Amino acid sequence: MDLSDLKDILRTLEEQDITEFELEQDGVKLRVCRTSRKNPAPATSSGPGGEAVAPPGASEPSAAVAGSSGAATAAGAVAARASAESGHTDVKSPIVGTFYRAPDPNSPPFVNVGDRVRVGQVLCIIEAMKLMNEIEAEIAGEVLTIHPESGQPVQYGDALFTIRPS
Repeated sequence: MDLSDLKDILRTLEEQDITEFELEQDGVKLRVCRTSRKNPAPATSSGPGGEAVAPPGASEPSAAVAGSSGAATAAGAVAARASAESGHTDVKSPIVGTFYRAPDPNSPPFVNVGDRVRVGQVLCIIEAMKLMNEIEAEIAGEVLTIHPESGQPVQYGDALFTIRPS
């Protein structure tokens, strides 16, 4: 199962207003539970390398897929909230974990303050339970602030980035 398969599954579940779904394929388990169409719970999955657990009551669907390598990515895991008075958007952490600005210590950061980002562009990684979850931009715009330092622990709902929509 790859990222596009996962996105197709989540899109179909959303369109059909399905509230619960389970799939096990090639050593990967995927379980999605939602309470309502306006407030879906995130998807969680586990594989041979570990288990990813998403917090209850998240406002956007998210998923982590663990393969035999133990690495994971999160698709659509960013919960964005617009600030009415400023017009800026805060990208919130969809999970509890450790924030990393770069894929490894010797690589440049995914984004810097002042960079323009596009929808789907990786902003950072949050490591949770030995799984690396890529956090992607849900809106296009300019990065105004990067809130946590690389290597800093983050909680569910913590502001990661402030973006000015373009």
